[in-house]
Amino acid sequence: MIGRIRGILVEKTPGQALVECGGLGYEVDIPFTAFYHLPEPGQEVTLHTHFVVREDVQSLYGFASRLDRDLFRLLIKVNGVGPKMAAGILSGLEAQQFIHCVEARDIKSLVKLPGVGKKTAERLLIEMPDRIKQLEGQFIPASAGTEAGAADSAQHAMSSHNPADEAEAALIALGYKPQEAARAISKVAKEGVTSEALIRLALRNMIPV
Repeated sequence: MIGRIRGILVEKTPGQALVECGGLGYEVDIPFTAFYHLPEPGQEVTLHTHFVVREDVQSLYGFASRLDRDLFRLLIKVNGVGPKMAAGILSGLEAQQFIHCVEARDIKSLVKLPGVGKKTAERLLIEMPDRIKQLEGQFIPASAGTEAGAADSAQHAMSSHNPADEAEAALIALGYKPQEAARAISKVAKEGVTSEALIRLALRNMIPV
């Protein structure tokens, strides 16, 4: 099991980070909430990880905090929730926001998450409360990088000639329908706003907590 990776951030996009460690470049799948905390490429980064091995694929998932990683591990134990859906849930909601939804039995917010239908949301509300108790005492650190202010640097995370198109593509990759993604981005699109900021604003409007 690969539980943590520390190295130089080579590249980052919503959904994936390339981290060089010991001369090897590791492609790490990340939820958007982890992307927000990444430092600029070229800086050192530490991610808490979970290694998924299946017959047809091997994937390394990375998270900004141990709480996020441990919550991911609890989510994939829920019937019908695989790693991709669990990462999608943690892209739409911060770990503490998700915990709040479960405790408040807020099914309306859960069904707005990509790939989460009513039945899956109901299973989450049934199975997760007892499992969440295992996370007591954990907290979310300020950032995933070793430099203070890494979260602020995420505002300059991506350079694109068309941030709106890049943000829309990221939402589609997350699991939203093209029409939903286009509508969500159009509502928050403003000149000079980065694609990362557009993604965050769109998700906030789609999943109010």
